[in-house]
Amino acid sequence: MTTVEKRTRKIRNGRTAMSESEYKLRIAKGLIGSGKVSRRDFIHLGLAAGLTVVAADQLFVTAARAEPQQGGFAKLGMAHGATTDSIDPAGYPDTFSQTAFSGAMSNSLTEVDAKGGIQPDLAESFESSNGAKTWVFKLRKGATFHNGKSVTADDVVTSMRYHMGADTKSAAKPLLASVKDIKADGPETVVFTLESGNADFPYIMSDYHLVIMPSVDGKADWASGARTGAFVLENFQPGVSAKLKRNPNYFKNGKPYLDEVEFVAITDLAARMAALSTGEVDYIGRADLKTLGMLKRNPKIDIIEITGYGHYTLPMNVTMAPFDNPDVRMAMKWAINRQEIADKIFLGHATVANDDPIAPAIKFYKNPEPQHSFDPDKARHYLKKAGLEKLKVDLSVADAAFAGAVDAAALIRETAAQCGIEVNVVREAEDAYWDNVWLKKPWCASYWSGRATADWMFTQAFAAESSWNESFWKNPRFNELLVQARAETDDAKRAAMYAEMQQLTHDDGGTIVLVFNNFVSAKSKKLAHGDVAPNWENDGLKMAERWWMAVA
Repeated sequence: MTTVEKRTRKIRNGRTAMSESEYKLRIAKGLIGSGKVSRRDFIHLGLAAGLTVVAADQLFVTAARAEPQQGGFAKLGMAHGATTDSIDPAGYPDTFSQTAFSGAMSNSLTEVDAKGGIQPDLAESFESSNGAKTWVFKLRKGATFHNGKSVTADDVVTSMRYHMGADTKSAAKPLLASVKDIKADGPETVVFTLESGNADFPYIMSDYHLVIMPSVDGKADWASGARTGAFVLENFQPGVSAKLKRNPNYFKNGKPYLDEVEFVAITDLAARMAALSTGEVDYIGRADLKTLGMLKRNPKIDIIEITGYGHYTLPMNVTMAPFDNPDVRMAMKWAINRQEIADKIFLGHATVANDDPIAPAIKFYKNPEPQHSFDPDKARHYLKKAGLEKLKVDLSVADAAFAGAVDAAALIRETAAQCGIEVNVVREAEDAYWDNVWLKKPWCASYWSGRATADWMFTQAFAAESSWNESFWKNPRFNELLVQARAETDDAKRAAMYAEMQQLTHDDGGTIVLVFNNFVSAKSKKLAHGDVAPNWENDGLKMAERWWMAVA
């Protein structure tokens, strides 16, 4: 007796009026995802129910794609990757390392879901007390590292302290600056004590740097690559690829669906598009917006477009001349035609920003005033206020920063020239951009995937002591408000603080926020997924764990 016949007999008495063949077809449709019904058997059931072969086959494919399938290998083309990449979570500067080593290989205590909400990940639960100054995380029972070691609270404590030391190079250090104490309360409970309340703390714990690593002799063992995630690292060639295989002991039942994944670094945009079109890879991040229409016409390819928190920036180092002068910074902000860039470079896949990194979808968003737009008179006014008639500056760019960065720089050069500002566009090497240009050159292009809360975004990218404060901006009032707003429990007061902070970044900050970009990627129809998370690219960096190979 087949699975379909068994299921039909079991619930036959409760069915509505329909033929036996139609009922069997409905049951079979629900069993496709588990692999209990073959394509051939499904088509036979469809014929008995009155469908054509073509209609039955299409119904099978549609149902199969909607349900996760076990098995298969996916090759994923990333828009980043460099020879300096490492599995050390103190870094993870781009989507290659973030997606492969954090999203696929590791777990944090929490994760952001497809609706932007916060959920337990390696933690089973979390709760706060004492005005959100104390946070207690309960770990999942039975979770293990790839080397077989059970995950304990001591591992969590050691992993967090790795980012908290005085000498740490971790980009996550400012996220944990408010942690006064962290301790294990038994093998499965971790207690964080904060200097002041933070209602957003569970969001911070989802950061891709804050993955849990095994504690060895009181130190976090990142070098072994032993993590808790859905996949185990098999081979890593920095700047080329990372190959991972399924973790058979993963604590999330049924996941991952894929047996193997390979992340391939394809920093050249044209090469990335070609790799997908020829079937060399099953997915590419950051599709070429200029040729997206042609890609859409390919019947074997799907386009994925998500409105998230991402934004493209042009950070000016405020510690270096001429950007140490706030009037020069303001002149640059009025010398750029953002709408032209949004229209010509991003082709409707981005919205104009206003030098504020908080996305409109995030709680406490408040658009500063006025809207910075192209205004040569205002640009010249601020130049003159800075004691300058003319100005010459270098702008370092590469499409590694964001697809279209080079073309956007060319437009900026044209508009700035009308304001008495000569912009020398320096085209930098793609593969070493994040090591040789970002945080090193006085003015460059950059991107942020954004963060799910205002505090998180400001703490990571604008706090005075953050190692990823890309403009090196240290505004005393801003940093005072950052601490106060984090601990404030009254939403009205908190909203007022964040509104003032957004106005400060707009008026005085060194980061030009050009646009809020959509995440636009493309995939083979052989690769399937559920709802896609908006918090980071590549399905919140979790695509390897969440996606599956569908029926072709």
